[in-house]
Amino acid sequence: MHTEATPAQPDVSELDLVKRCQAGESEAFDELVTRYRTRVFGMIYNMVHSEQDAWDLAQDSFVKAWKSIQRFRGQSSFYTWIYRIVMNVTIDWLRKKHVKGTGAEFDDAIQLRDIDPASKTMPRPDALPYERMQQGEIRAEIDKAIGQLSPEHRAVILMKEIEGMQYHEIAEALECSIGTVMSRLFYARKKLQNLLKDVYENI
Repeated sequence: MHTEATPAQPDVSELDLVKRCQAGESEAFDELVTRYRTRVFGMIYNMVHSEQDAWDLAQDSFVKAWKSIQRFRGQSSFYTWIYRIVMNVTIDWLRKKHVKGTGAEFDDAIQLRDIDPASKTMPRPDALPYERMQQGEIRAEIDKAIGQLSPEHRAVILMKEIEGMQYHEIAEALECSIGTVMSRLFYARKKLQNLLKDVYENI
């Protein structure tokens, strides 16, 4: 006996879900949360290095997004919009926890002409991607070094290196200029290269 297969339902567009959220449909927001919660958690975890804190901050971010959904105008993607909220919530939390780095005051002094937009955060043999690096001690040293950056510098490094976001996307998410993003990346990369010099010489 032949049974006809149920036709696959087309994916609901992000914009349609947002419009339904703005009409008060919480189920539509649940769908958006389902789509982005893993990436949001991963980004926050890389900032705070605590699973429980990362889940708590992710939940706080989504609650804030739900309360602010009427202000979403579609001028950027929902992904960029939610990341702006996530970064604000996480950076504020880090500041309150007194997690401080050094060097944020040097942003304006960076010579942008010295920046190679294609450069990576850390020296790598054969452009070895972050995900494929040796586990254990090397990853621990990388995390430790990133943890020594200020929250603002940590954010741009992770958004660029882990999320693979473009300069304009990071600028939108952090509500700053592209020049500020580039200068923060420049400083953070130099800082990490210095902190991780011994690690990479031994790879």
